[in-house]
Amino acid sequence: MMKAGVLTLSDKGSKGQREDRSGEIVQGILKGLGLAIERYEIIPDEKELIRDMLVTWSDELGLDLIVTTGGTGLSPRDVTPEATLAVVDKRVPGMEEVMRSRSLEKTPHAMISRAIVGVRKRTLIVNLPGSPAGARECLESIAPALPHALSKLGGDMSDCAPNT
Repeated sequence: MMKAGVLTLSDKGSKGQREDRSGEIVQGILKGLGLAIERYEIIPDEKELIRDMLVTWSDELGLDLIVTTGGTGLSPRDVTPEATLAVVDKRVPGMEEVMRSRSLEKTPHAMISRAIVGVRKRTLIVNLPGSPAGARECLESIAPALPHALSKLGGDMSDCAPNT
């Protein structure tokens, strides 16, 4: 069974001043895809703290997937993409594009999302918006490709498309 972690970035949530509905939604979707939730944390919007958590979960815990929620917008405290970019080896722009495209169907504000998707070693890291609806829409938009992506990161060498 593939292992996942859910990391919510919220100053208020980390102090117990806000319920983390986005993190709950993300966990439910991931469990529905057959992933085991190995880690779940709520931490403040601090770039170094986020970066260190991503590295630990990837390198030391060997999680297959890390999904963050929050900190992807334009507010001064929104630093999740910068923390993620500091640790990934390569990006997965197709997933980023699909998430923004799906969100644009619901709100023009989606065009200011800076969420990224990237790979650190054998771990896929996905940034989602902090709103419950945005987190759900974005994760559901890439969910069909997640099992294949995680399989490939895990070393699956089979062809990606059947021979025709």
